[in-house]
Amino acid sequence: MSKLKAFIQAARLRTLPLSVSGIIVGCGLADFSTIDLPPDGLLVQFLNPELNLSIFILAILTTIGFQILSNFANDYGDGIKGTDNNRVGEQRLVASGIISPKQMKQAMIITAILTLIVAIALIYQAFGKDNFGYSILFFVLGIASIVAAIKYTVGKNAYGYSGFGDVFVFLFFGWLSVVGSYFLYTKSINWELFLPATTIGLLSIAVLNLNNMRDRIEDAKTNKNTLVVKMGSQKAKLYHYTLIILALICAVTYVQLHYNSPIQYMFLLAFIPILLNIVTVAKNIIHKELDSELKKVALSTFLFAILFAIFN
Repeated sequence: MSKLKAFIQAARLRTLPLSVSGIIVGCGLADFSTIDLPPDGLLVQFLNPELNLSIFILAILTTIGFQILSNFANDYGDGIKGTDNNRVGEQRLVASGIISPKQMKQAMIITAILTLIVAIALIYQAFGKDNFGYSILFFVLGIASIVAAIKYTVGKNAYGYSGFGDVFVFLFFGWLSVVGSYFLYTKSINWELFLPATTIGLLSIAVLNLNNMRDRIEDAKTNKNTLVVKMGSQKAKLYHYTLIILALICAVTYVQLHYNSPIQYMFLLAFIPILLNIVTVAKNIIHKELDSELKKVALSTFLFAILFAIFN
């Protein structure tokens, strides 16, 4: 395997749709709630220059950068700690020896710098020279995102090893992603926005929870004390059901507060495979079989984000 191909594999491209789901929801709700769009059809609306697609594109690129950095850091941190030696699912490159720890560390540094540059461009595009306070706030949030992405599995106090990964995913994939991207457009926040933000956050935790249920036995052996390891298999399943049901309730509540047409409930199509996942998890005995369910829930969350942003 070539080094380029190895780094592409380490970037874990399949995780990217989930990572940008919050951006899609936040930018979608901001555009359609703050700009008077001509009734010329959906495609014309998206091509309308007034939508300022540069903010959306830069926000997507920044988020992708953070996610790839997190994936590199996860591969590096778990690899040097021996957590991935007998893992189920995708091969990890540091643990397998295909990429050395030094090479992965260099890739992390380069990715962090490039992502920060894109984040600065995003901040300037959104706030210009007239909102210095907002610019500083989002710059600090960008630095915090980089630190959080690295500290998930890297270092002695990596929070992914102490059961706090769920909190990180909820805050960064859910609230910060949705509310932050909405703020880039509107320079304002309303409490109702936290409902879809919570939906994205909870579904993102559900994906992480499936990953941790799949890896529970190996994680316990290597002292990676995820929330699933602490709770045990049965409680982790109950936790999983709760995440999905609460996510659905939050999305429905938001639509009810802004109800205009039944088409706003189009997002329920994305919840069909997510709700079926509850049945699969309930029946699951062999943990490695959850790997395919992880992909289904992640892609269904991405579909939810698209449908919710378009029709609300």
